[in-house]
Amino acid sequence: MTRLSSPPSPSICLCPTTSSSSCGLISSASGLRIVCLRLSLKSRSKSAKLVKNIESGDIIRTPEQAAEIVSRLEAEYPLADCTLDWGKDYELLFSVRLAAQCTDERVNMITPALFERYPTLEAFAEADVTEVEGYIRSCGFFHTKARDIVACAQMLLAKHGGRVPDSMDELLALPGVGRKTANLILGDVFHAPGAVVVDTHCIRLSNRMGFVDTKDPPKIEAALREVLPPEKSSDFCHRIVLHGRAVCTARAPKCEACCVRHVCRFASGV
Repeated sequence: MTRLSSPPSPSICLCPTTSSSSCGLISSASGLRIVCLRLSLKSRSKSAKLVKNIESGDIIRTPEQAAEIVSRLEAEYPLADCTLDWGKDYELLFSVRLAAQCTDERVNMITPALFERYPTLEAFAEADVTEVEGYIRSCGFFHTKARDIVACAQMLLAKHGGRVPDSMDELLALPGVGRKTANLILGDVFHAPGAVVVDTHCIRLSNRMGFVDTKDPPKIEAALREVLPPEKSSDFCHRIVLHGRAVCTARAPKCEACCVRHVCRFASGV
């Protein structure tokens, strides 16, 4: 897995429905901007009791409880990388699109040939959709995915100067990009604090661990952002993917081998 060494993004707001111009995003003395994370800031004043998520109404863990879970997962999984292979920003963007309803392992099998055939963003923008389909057929839903990838490449060139944008709103405007993809890009490419990637593992584990009592992705994203340390939220999401694959599986989870079993609602009832 290849990760890029990118500087912090100068202006990123991760509020679900609020633009940076109206959410209190402010500039620091150094000229960089401070990310708006109102939910997480509010949570710091909470006591050690369970609190209500104002938006979702779901019972969630407090920051103190979340910190212990985060710490134990950090010790168990020191490396918290996205399991998709990528080198350029747009390669991660396209790989995440291919990974929808598909495994990362399968995507990693087909992207080397895909990126060799189309080595630049311009090559993708000029590609014949039918030809792209041939490279990604084994990922499933290849008609839609090929169309989205070509259209996305064209939009990146036409509207963003060939660069992947660093704001939630601009990412969501790209073909085939939803909040899960946008948060992953913000966290892995731009290292934005507060990025929360809600995938199938996140949904399952956040419910089992007692962070939420819902399967609704926007509510889970808001609830986790309220209690997770902003600078660790993106890596936390990568770690629960690893934990979900190795231990907290959908069927027959290995609770006896779980590093957070003593604080897990599913395993211990706490």
